[in-house]
Amino acid sequence: MKRKYWGSVLFLIVLIAATTFVLLKSNDMRAVLAAIAAVKLTWLTPGILAALLFVAGEGMIIWYLLRALNIPVHPPQCIRWSFVGFFFSAITPSATGGQPAQIYYMKREGVRIADSTPVLMVVAVLYKFVLVVLGLALIAAAGNILRGAFGGLLWLYYLGLGLNILLVGILVFVMVSPGCSRRIVSGLEHLLEKLHLLKPSPARHEKLMGTVAEYQNVVRYFRGHPGCILTAVGMTFLQRGTLFILTWFIYCGLGLRGSDLLTVLVLQASVYIAVDMLPLPGSVGANELVYSTVFAAVFPGQYLAASLCINRGVSFYLVLLVSAVALGISQLMLRRAAPLAAKLSEKKHQKHA
Repeated sequence: MKRKYWGSVLFLIVLIAATTFVLLKSNDMRAVLAAIAAVKLTWLTPGILAALLFVAGEGMIIWYLLRALNIPVHPPQCIRWSFVGFFFSAITPSATGGQPAQIYYMKREGVRIADSTPVLMVVAVLYKFVLVVLGLALIAAAGNILRGAFGGLLWLYYLGLGLNILLVGILVFVMVSPGCSRRIVSGLEHLLEKLHLLKPSPARHEKLMGTVAEYQNVVRYFRGHPGCILTAVGMTFLQRGTLFILTWFIYCGLGLRGSDLLTVLVLQASVYIAVDMLPLPGSVGANELVYSTVFAAVFPGQYLAASLCINRGVSFYLVLLVSAVALGISQLMLRRAAPLAAKLSEKKHQKHA
């Protein structure tokens, strides 16, 4: 792992430690652990699968969009890139490290930056768009439930929804404005030259503008194929639902009754909308706070902390572990591919010598 990520990892560990301390301090952990131990595996197992399908679902969306561009990739490959993205999103504030890491590994495995960047931007826009649609729908159809569940934290829900709306607007503008992407790339190049991190190079600038032109061609393709985007929207709604339903599996696994599936789905969706844009690695701390507030009336007594531990343990820490394995596999594949590429290059050189 690059050195620049170690600070984020350390910050994440501190957040986890602080959050764990608060949970231990404010709860009877014997009762909580007893509740966790009593959860039924017949319900927990599909919950684990749902959490893993959430990340794998993003990989399938990436695969679908790349295949639409006639780029020969395979579902397992795209799913692995998705887990790599989850790993770096989890350890960086506001999930800023996920897509750059995906672009890097996709480039190393043969997908051009001009193709991967717009595809991942479409995935990001659809992800945020689905949250915005869900957020507005919840206000219209379940406003009373939200007000009762959030109480004094309702402003956090509106903040999260507002930030997602703003980001969707910015991303869509960048994608549909040909001049905007050129100005952004030229501005970044000029800034790096001013900081003496890059030397002025007309050849590099021309290459960058060529990449931007290819990027815009891909964007125009998607704009001209709305059916492809609508299919991806449907896939994104299903992908989001796999994670929202995890809490319902936990609720049933703990043997609780009284709340229906729709209410649990609404509350879990509202939690993600509230914390999704907060500048915290993996939303650690904020997620636990909002979850504990919103689900206080659904999970009584020790079951609230127990459900929180299981939920975060499965949806974040377990998936983070699987993502670390996927990252290790990706690194191993690149290391094995490097000597082969070097040998092929050497044979090609000898042939022309």
